[in-house]
Amino acid sequence: MRLILPSRRRLPAKFGWLLLFVLAVAAGHEAIAKVHPAAKHNAKHNEKHEIEALEEQWRVAQLTGDVASIDRLMSADFIGITMTGEANTKAQQLDRFRDKSLLLTKVDISDRKIKLVGDVAIVTALAQVEGTNEGQELQGTYRYTRVYQRVAPGVWQTTNFEVTRIPRHRRPSL
Repeated sequence: MRLILPSRRRLPAKFGWLLLFVLAVAAGHEAIAKVHPAAKHNAKHNEKHEIEALEEQWRVAQLTGDVASIDRLMSADFIGITMTGEANTKAQQLDRFRDKSLLLTKVDISDRKIKLVGDVAIVTALAQVEGTNEGQELQGTYRYTRVYQRVAPGVWQTTNFEVTRIPRHRRPSL
């Protein structure tokens, strides 16, 4: 058997460097592809923890009437749908806390789920709520959806919120 070797002709130096560059990039992509799934999983895990922390900030701010924190947590274009179906802007919602027309004394959260889609986080949860709304007693079980948008690395703000009262006869056990 005869071994045929390639010609000993040399490639110009620029092709050698180009070949080395292509091989290095290919090797780098292969290494990234191997690490990427774990890194992606860790990033999503960290983002979910960020959202969980923001949800707790919301809960505490509502209970204490901390309008400054609520303001910081909302995007400028926030829209909230109340349990009565009313749409509120950020300014309207802040006014409800400032003038105490919405006063919450209990907000217990359960059954929280967080779905991450790019720079958006969608939270659904069950809330046991007590307080007053427009001077009327407020007590019951509610299901809500809150949508966060990442506005900068590590910075999320709520863009949308909607709450629905669960009728007494259909309330899940907590």
